[in-house]
Amino acid sequence: MARLVHLSDLHFGAHDDTIVAAVLNEVDAAAPDLVIISGDFTQRAKTEQYQEACRFLETLRDAGHEMLAVPGNHDVPLYDVFRRFLSPLGRYKKYIDETLCPWHRLDGVSVLGLNTARSLTIKDGRINSEQRDFVCKHFEEAPTGDLKVLVTHHPLFALPVSDEGILGRAVGHQEKALDVVNELGIDLLLAGHNHRASTHQARDLVTRAGGALVVQAGTATSVRTREEEQSFNILEVEPGSVTLGLKRWTGAAFESAEPTRFVKEDNAWKRAEVLADPAEA
Repeated sequence: MARLVHLSDLHFGAHDDTIVAAVLNEVDAAAPDLVIISGDFTQRAKTEQYQEACRFLETLRDAGHEMLAVPGNHDVPLYDVFRRFLSPLGRYKKYIDETLCPWHRLDGVSVLGLNTARSLTIKDGRINSEQRDFVCKHFEEAPTGDLKVLVTHHPLFALPVSDEGILGRAVGHQEKALDVVNELGIDLLLAGHNHRASTHQARDLVTRAGGALVVQAGTATSVRTREEEQSFNILEVEPGSVTLGLKRWTGAAFESAEPTRFVKEDNAWKRAEVLADPAEA
């Protein structure tokens, strides 16, 4: 069994230092095998914001945590047009990770990150044919029986972004991803962007998406919340079983929501019984 901490939308430059410190403490307490950060490290891709994000990552590394990260749309400069189109993720590569589509293997778990941030789309994300082939190549080489995890910043699906049921946009060229997700039997789709935590069965969102479990993270540390408090996910994963624990900010500390266990039956993930907090197991 592997333990994953899933953070997203840190937005350094529009963050809360108290919550940042609490997240670091919670990650240490969870003792994860891998920390996944699904984009938007910065608010406006400024050097000082990247430096703050870099210090956050260095603190995690100094504590011995392995990490996998992908960029988000806020990690591309918005107002610096020259840099936006000539070196959109140059600062990301300097301060966060030179690899935009990282690959990481744990015992029984294969995790792939995919960059969906683009210069032209401002807010929305895209996937192209080369990335589709890249996903195929890596997961086809994964050991048989591995639980397969795909990490993006932008969700592959149109998901609620408000309590009124307003939907955000799905990633551009969605069809390039969905057929691959189905054909390769990808198990978990982790993303952020909407600042709202949720779980869904992929086939309930788009029929052709197959049996993957869609796990959205809220914003971990940003003050730019959208009708819900800061949060992040802790997942206990193994082939055939995923236990999802949500940590929500109360204004003074992170508290655990009741974890939910999912089991894989007939090539699809289904909700099972509620268990104890995985971070306290």
